[in-house]
Amino acid sequence: MNVLFEEDGGFKAGSVMADNDSSLQVEMSTGKRSKIKTATVLLRFEKPSPGALLEQATPLAEEIEADFLWECASDGEFSFLDFARDYYGHDPAPIEATAVLLAVHAAPVYFHRKGKGRFRKAPPDILTAALASLEKKRQQALAIEGWISELKAFRLPPEIAALADALLYAPDRNKPETRAFETACGETGLNPAQLLFKCGAIKSACHLHYRRFLHEQFPKGTAFPALAAPKLPDDLPRADVPAFSIDDAHTTEIDDALSVVMLPGIGSRIGIHIAAPGLAIEHGSPLDGVARARLSTVYMPGNKITMLPDAVVDSYTLAGGVDCPAISLYLTVNDDFEVISQESRLEMVHIAANLRHHEIEPVFNAETVVSGLSGFPFSDELLHLWRFANACEGRRGKPSATQGINDYNFAIAGDLADPDRCTVEISERRRGSPLDKLVAELMIVANSTWGGLLAERNIACLYRAQTQGKVRMTTSPLPHEGLGVPQYAWMTSPLRRYCDLVNQWQLIACLKGETPPFAQRSAELFGAMRDFETTYAAYADFQRLMERYWCLRWLQQNAVGEIAATVRREQQVKLDHLPLLLRVPSLPADIGPGRRVRLAVDAIDLLGPELGCRYVDVMDDALAEAIEEEEVQ
Repeated sequence: MNVLFEEDGGFKAGSVMADNDSSLQVEMSTGKRSKIKTATVLLRFEKPSPGALLEQATPLAEEIEADFLWECASDGEFSFLDFARDYYGHDPAPIEATAVLLAVHAAPVYFHRKGKGRFRKAPPDILTAALASLEKKRQQALAIEGWISELKAFRLPPEIAALADALLYAPDRNKPETRAFETACGETGLNPAQLLFKCGAIKSACHLHYRRFLHEQFPKGTAFPALAAPKLPDDLPRADVPAFSIDDAHTTEIDDALSVVMLPGIGSRIGIHIAAPGLAIEHGSPLDGVARARLSTVYMPGNKITMLPDAVVDSYTLAGGVDCPAISLYLTVNDDFEVISQESRLEMVHIAANLRHHEIEPVFNAETVVSGLSGFPFSDELLHLWRFANACEGRRGKPSATQGINDYNFAIAGDLADPDRCTVEISERRRGSPLDKLVAELMIVANSTWGGLLAERNIACLYRAQTQGKVRMTTSPLPHEGLGVPQYAWMTSPLRRYCDLVNQWQLIACLKGETPPFAQRSAELFGAMRDFETTYAAYADFQRLMERYWCLRWLQQNAVGEIAATVRREQQVKLDHLPLLLRVPSLPADIGPGRRVRLAVDAIDLLGPELGCRYVDVMDDALAEAIEEEEVQ
């Protein structure tokens, strides 16, 4: 005796070796023996053999059309044996009965299972809906197959093109387009960006990086809402000093200016003047909401996304030839450059000039401050401030934080709407110049002095602290060991950093004798501090990414095949004249930090953006200097 039974959702056949009331021991055609429950048996038969039953019934079942079976079936519940008898018009042979069972079981859209070997045909409305769904899936599968073929041929189907950004930055894996795209990526061995680039969906790697950043940080775009710039205050006293700013050529958010008035018999009065948008932007206002959402200006080569609308920046930037609202810190200094008194004021300051680095540094530098300055506007004031800065640095017992660090300026020529047609020039500037020192030291004085004032008055403030080598933001006036000051609060860049604007509100309230917007241990203040730190770090990462991209563009543009570098640590180098750190796996382990090496440029991937370099040899000093001179030219 042989039996057909159900096991693990499928059908099997075997020969009965032992038959009990509730169970059977059967042997399969493979020789395997199993114990099964009697309740799972669907059919008992003598012939054919168990192996032949399913082997012969399967092709027969495939010939049976499910829609015809559905038409033949009665409306009530039925067993497969009764249905097979009606279908064939006679008592079915085991192979025929099994074929009907397999055919009905394989068509769950047409027939709903009701028990062991029992079924019921689907109602017409349910069947119609199910068939429509199956057809939709079939068409979808065909579409997916077609999209994959097109993508593998590096042609871009319009359905994929419409979802290009989503596929890159936020793929929805429930969409068939996403499944097709990811399959094509796997079969071509390309990542999403590479595949879209080859298909023409990404016109430029520059756009790729910028769009990814906007998706992450500015999902609603960079446009400002229609907000009017707040009116300038009209009740501020006018300062009696001509002030001047010092910035690079591209700075438009001019936050700080300086002044010097000589006091015969006493020394001098040095003024540090900070733009004061906090006098007009109210905490909790729509404009505050804009600044709170952005938290900082975003900088990148050739472009920036400002924290505040242009109209607000234009109204409060310390532009030359204009009277500007400012918070001023006046330091009375004796002839030994010791501070003997200080005073903070809210006032209108006349900005006599905006000095630019590229114009002033040729005549005011480490050589000219020793050999003598030629007469140029504010030369005496600059020299006086530089001497004061040296005295401040000496009192702190710390060198300037910027000393020995290089700045890199990126000049992008062309329309950034088509970045691949743009050219880039990268210039290197050694920081720690007299201009750098005097500005840095005076900002340290302002930030530490005003931070101390708020701490003394028990007014909440956002501080930058450094203890045990770790720099962090805090609401406690902790020391900044790296700068050598008892406390340090960012207050000198309120046009481009939200934490500076927050601190300025607190300082203004302090100077006016009013209740500050943020109380001690304010949850809102803690939230602003947390969000600022996170966002500021993300913006800085993006700036470094875009600088890396333009460095690679510069290498391409100048067809650089070999470049010099300085070893920083094991297998990591810093390229000469570029702000680019690079890992070089082929660099020998015995070449220690500080050694100069020559590298061959093997691969440039703008989409990464990644640079592949190969070690060539160690450079002697003479050769290194020659290459540096050649690259500078």
